[in-house]
Amino acid sequence: MKVYPDKLDQALGRGTAPIYLVHGDEPLQLDEVGDRLRRHARDEGYEERTVIVANEDADWARLRAAGDTMSLFAERRLVELRLPTGKPGRAGAEALKAWASAPPTDVLLLIRSAKLDRGGSSSAWFKAIDKIGVTIAVWPVEASRLPAWLKDRLARHGLVATPEALSLIADRVEGNLLAAAQEAERLALLYPSGSLDADQVLAAVADSSRFSIADIAPAVMRGDVTRAVRILRGLADTGEAPVLVLWALSQEVRAGTRVAEALAAGAGMDAAMKGAGVWASRQADLKLALARHDVGAWLGSLADISHLDRLTKGQEPGDVWIAFERLCVAIAESASSTCARPHALV
Repeated sequence: MKVYPDKLDQALGRGTAPIYLVHGDEPLQLDEVGDRLRRHARDEGYEERTVIVANEDADWARLRAAGDTMSLFAERRLVELRLPTGKPGRAGAEALKAWASAPPTDVLLLIRSAKLDRGGSSSAWFKAIDKIGVTIAVWPVEASRLPAWLKDRLARHGLVATPEALSLIADRVEGNLLAAAQEAERLALLYPSGSLDADQVLAAVADSSRFSIADIAPAVMRGDVTRAVRILRGLADTGEAPVLVLWALSQEVRAGTRVAEALAAGAGMDAAMKGAGVWASRQADLKLALARHDVGAWLGSLADISHLDRLTKGQEPGDVWIAFERLCVAIAESASSTCARPHALV
């Protein structure tokens, strides 16, 4: 019987199968499914554990012996078989079919395998196991599903993340589910149960860096070119994720564009700020930047944000950090300044 990882608890609630085969190429899920099955085995009285790594014929002889030999220490035993390549070979295939045809009543067999190709999942030994036991395939979590996966993971720790917070974390850990799980655990240590927003995620990321991402936007808006570029270079040197820097800058550029357009249309400053959703704590810095640039300049910066988004995703060639510097210098300096080149630190 094939079972999805998230349905494993339900399957275990219906009873214990004699064989469980877990296969795939996603380490975190392989480990967690294996841990869940080991806990279930202990709860069911399988107190003795034997691990066999099947790399050659002698290892398959050990598997046969594990099934035939009575234990001196426990009535029930757990035998873990590792298939590093996912290919048992002729001797292994015969040994697995033989085990599945007459599984020992006092032994639970847990098989952990590398990802099986089409030949492996349609082989006679796989079908024999699937007929009498449970097969569980684990797959990498696709980028489109990662925010939902993170939402569930954070919920286990009592955190309810906003869509923006989930998007920030997902962009930072995409392709590395282990890093995603570690990030969720770190956030749970930093914050109490309850809501989790994007600013808290940014603050948590900043805690592990010499420079804070939260410092870059104020420096740019205030026109402190030297500090803005120094922060950017510090973030680059410490390996900060460009997508987080982009998020911090894009919030200010979008807000500045909306306010500038509203002002050009005749709105007052307070109404324009309120309409753009600019918090009171950000308004003073944004007013300084608005005094330096007109609507056309803000729209140009908005186009630069779109270009940076493509750079961070690898959809266009170029050095994203140089592009960041050019954008920051362009916003921090006055419209009459030369800002097509990275600013020289002094």
